[in-house]
Amino acid sequence: MYIWELPDWPLLRWNEGRLSEALGAARHRQGYLLGRMDALGFRLREEASLKAMTEDALDTSEIEGVTLNRAQVRSSVARRLGIDVAGLIPAEQDVEGIVEIMVDATQQFDRPLTKERLFGWHAALFPTGRSGMTKIAVGRWRDDKKGPMEVVAGPVGRERVHFTAPPALRLDIEIERFLAWFNDDHNLDPVLKAGEAHLWFVTIHPFDDGNGRIARAVADMVLARAEQTRQRFYSMSSQIRQERVRYYDVLEHTQKGTLDITGWLEWFLGCFTRSIVRAQDLLGSVLRKARFWEKHAAKVLNQRQIKVLNRLLDGFEGHMTTSKWASIARCSQDTAHRDIVDLIAGGVLRKNPSGGRSTSYSLVVD
Repeated sequence: MYIWELPDWPLLRWNEGRLSEALGAARHRQGYLLGRMDALGFRLREEASLKAMTEDALDTSEIEGVTLNRAQVRSSVARRLGIDVAGLIPAEQDVEGIVEIMVDATQQFDRPLTKERLFGWHAALFPTGRSGMTKIAVGRWRDDKKGPMEVVAGPVGRERVHFTAPPALRLDIEIERFLAWFNDDHNLDPVLKAGEAHLWFVTIHPFDDGNGRIARAVADMVLARAEQTRQRFYSMSSQIRQERVRYYDVLEHTQKGTLDITGWLEWFLGCFTRSIVRAQDLLGSVLRKARFWEKHAAKVLNQRQIKVLNRLLDGFEGHMTTSKWASIARCSQDTAHRDIVDLIAGGVLRKNPSGGRSTSYSLVVD
């Protein structure tokens, strides 16, 4: 029996005493991170938010086995947030779709969550009307014409049903109750509400596909409401991806248990706290970038040099060579070499020990 089959569903409950310490630690970490970000200038907060939302879009998709192009995701997020960054490129429909959902959930957090809004998110997620090669119902609830909605995993012939969702005939009333609760301004702690909303929505499983991604967007919307900021500095989806096996195990165990969801909320609070701890690394990279440009503020640099240096500061993979410089800056190798020599003389770049054809360069950092 699943929790949605129990007589008192959806009256979810938990042990406040067991959660109080974890909730206090989570809220402390959250406040500390937001306080640190408030101390930074707008431009740095913007950069940190761009990084966090890029990771969120990539990882919420990766959880479902969908790999997106990082550069396209970053460009799509920057355009939608109006952030002026170099090197923007066009993004494909699947990238634009998940970014649109994330941006709408976190930038328009003060708007009610409605059926129409959920339908819009789903349509954005599947613009072709297909999930892979399979045609699905888009922008409307599933109809179960092909049988019950089941979460199945395992090799062909030995599949295992991990979860069966409520029948399609119940979806209107299930969603109506969920939305009434979600939009109600009650006194529930918002971090606990985010965890409950995530579980509740993914248990209803109202769409043919995309339920996990939309459930995570719903939780992010609650957290944005709690923080009253449209800038995001951590990614729950990134942490969930790190803990994907445990995530699915806890979900399955909870959905086959009782209406006491203390165990699920304990895991959710821990995951939330760990996502904020990981965000400290992101914040560190933003601060290092700021210090770098402050140190070299007096130097006269051309636009090519600024563009490539920012690529290096953003975590360029591999070694920077003259040919790679020319490709990024869209200039000749002779011009690239002159740019590099100028920066070496100014103490901005240094030549790496290996020479010859493998000559490469790296930033001079404190």
